[in-house]
Amino acid sequence: MTDVTWGITSTILAPTRDILQFAAYHLEAGAHRIYIYLDAANPEAFEMLDANPKIRVTTCDAKYWKQRKRDRPDTHQVRQTANATHAYNRRVEVDWLIHMDADEFLVSDRPIADILAERPADPNATRIRPMEQLSGAPSIFKGFVPNGPDRARIVNELYPTYGAYLKGGFLSHLAGKVFVRTGLPKIHVRIHNVFQDGKMLACHDRQDGIDLAHAHAKSWEDWIAAYRYRVTKGSYRPELGPNKPYEKGGLSMHDLFAMIEGEAGEAGLRAFFDEVCADTPSLRARLAGHGLLRKADLALASHLARHFPHFTGP
Repeated sequence: MTDVTWGITSTILAPTRDILQFAAYHLEAGAHRIYIYLDAANPEAFEMLDANPKIRVTTCDAKYWKQRKRDRPDTHQVRQTANATHAYNRRVEVDWLIHMDADEFLVSDRPIADILAERPADPNATRIRPMEQLSGAPSIFKGFVPNGPDRARIVNELYPTYGAYLKGGFLSHLAGKVFVRTGLPKIHVRIHNVFQDGKMLACHDRQDGIDLAHAHAKSWEDWIAAYRYRVTKGSYRPELGPNKPYEKGGLSMHDLFAMIEGEAGEAGLRAFFDEVCADTPSLRARLAGHGLLRKADLALASHLARHFPHFTGP
């Protein structure tokens, strides 16, 4: 049993159940502190989170941003990084800290604290690579395809129609999230990286034994409901680059979805979703054939019931 401690920081705008499930899961996983910044007032979630001694919860209202001596940033990405950096620079309560989203869950084959305790003194950060949940199958994930000469071939075999446009076969990020040692000076935490004194902090990549289970598209209804925001301001926004250079046939996710929608409307988006995201026997077989089928029972409902037994909402 190690005395190394770890914590999570997250800026969250989500239904109360999702917020509490995220917190409960990571309490069960061994988090010593969870720093939750509510992006909008949620009195029900605040009360339940605040009652747990391992959780520090903050409502990011006008008073909060005034205390931070700044206007509320317009984009959620900037609010995330501002809050993650704020959490890092609080009084140190953990040895390692990671910034995550509410649809991301750390999955490990043994205690996370034990794994972090084995990290050498240098570098001061370690990257947790993602696996992406298949829609309709809460415990089934597609594994991360490392960069290399075989990645494009594998992705095209997995997704014969759209693989050429998908970076690593994922709909969302491949970068994962970063655990960083606390107590370092001049640290700025960003969404997928950590900077020290303006320079990217050296990072071990990847950390064996821990995966970042990403529930990016839990269902077609969930995905299409979030789609319009994502293509304008979120993970498919225009300024994010292509999977490979444009001159080599690459497209950004924004460009790809604009092309699909322009040619076939929502039916085209559904066809894309069914090939890339949906849990089907054929996709499971293709993933298994490449050693990329992952199983992880997050047991969110049971963890929620254990850590927040008084929650009865939808």
